[in-house]
Amino acid sequence: MIRRIAYIVLGVALSIQAVGQPLIIDRVIGVVGDFNILQSDVEQQYLQMKMSGMYMASDSRCLIFNQFVEQKLLMAQAKIDSVEVGPDQVEMQMEGRLDYFISQFGSEDEMEDYFNKSIFDIKDDLREAIKEQMVTGEVRSAIIEDVSTTPSDVKSYYRSLDADSIPYINTEVELAQIIAYPSFSEEAVFEIKERLLELRRRVQEGEDFGTLAILYSEGPSASRRGELGFMLRSELDKAYADAAWSLKKNMVSKIVESSFGFHIIQMVERRGDRTNTRHILMNPKADANAKQKAIYKLDSLKTVIRADSITFNLAAKRYSEDENTSVNGGLIVNPRTMAATFELDHLDTKDYYILRNMEVGDLSEPYETKDRNGKTCYKLLLLKARTEPHRANLKQDYLLLQNIALEHKSNKVMNEWYREKKETTYIRVDHSFKNCSLFGEQTSQK
Repeated sequence: MIRRIAYIVLGVALSIQAVGQPLIIDRVIGVVGDFNILQSDVEQQYLQMKMSGMYMASDSRCLIFNQFVEQKLLMAQAKIDSVEVGPDQVEMQMEGRLDYFISQFGSEDEMEDYFNKSIFDIKDDLREAIKEQMVTGEVRSAIIEDVSTTPSDVKSYYRSLDADSIPYINTEVELAQIIAYPSFSEEAVFEIKERLLELRRRVQEGEDFGTLAILYSEGPSASRRGELGFMLRSELDKAYADAAWSLKKNMVSKIVESSFGFHIIQMVERRGDRTNTRHILMNPKADANAKQKAIYKLDSLKTVIRADSITFNLAAKRYSEDENTSVNGGLIVNPRTMAATFELDHLDTKDYYILRNMEVGDLSEPYETKDRNGKTCYKLLLLKARTEPHRANLKQDYLLLQNIALEHKSNKVMNEWYREKKETTYIRVDHSFKNCSLFGEQTSQK
């Protein structure tokens, strides 16, 4: 299943021949200005849609072909406007996507075997596809930059929707938290450092860093031999980045303490302002006494909050040990949407089971969990609000409807732009697509 998903995602950007797939004899089936559309472009996209389980209508190839026409119209406009993207931007996007694809396949070798192409050929194909996507994205942004919506627009759009077309909103909750971390004894920290120093010594004596990362690292990258992939300095913890940027290829750092724990780091490769590193991450274990102290702290806060001696908001600002939420009175922001609400299904499993029987205004019992960096912590949770499943409405879901209305208005502007460009741009269509009826009167057919 993972391979199938990765193939679909990767194939959207690449015209590559996978092992076991029928060979497509390529030919030009469309010309838009100075740009060609290949049969392999359409067939590859059709194959990915089919593999993903999408319903394939009889005119699916026509729809795909028209999407390519519109993409090439944007490229033609980019040529007129001299729109370019920097090679560093393309390289950064390409490396990021490639790292994701490799993680889905399990290894670089497995991806190469599956697609019957070398990593260098895959990079070349992906690089070109990403460049085109970025260029067309710049053009599209320029076309719709002045599109906006007023409250009247949002109301009109909402009222124009059929009842079945109004988005269905699942149960959503608004949460606030107070976090306490168990303290670690000097002995526990010393033990972790000794283990990391021993692993560093073994690497220096010839053992493979990646193998040791698989065996001993506590981070999620352990399954990838501790490798993080190419990242900007700003994307990494400051202490980690400072240590990584001081290393030369294959060098191993001294012990580094970051917000994630204690590491040793190996430099894999540096490209411009991005580096690829491996690391082994370990965290000291809190003893039972330290855990009990963290729980007692949260229990005491719960008691005084219930007695109205202090508000949850103020308690979080004064006593929560989570810097990201304490400044907001404990309010948790959804990293997916940047809103203060979460769908229940998107919550951490432990948070979900704690919340499912709580009423609005309830405080949870303190419980052990992991923070966003994977560290053990204890949490006191407040359920601030809950919305039951419902069809979206202007009162509860205005921002969502505003975004949908803006997208709808932007699509109308783009469709009008495509229509005008199809009438004024040379477009030649192969006879095999002559029945698509998707083009303006000035379209010529082969």
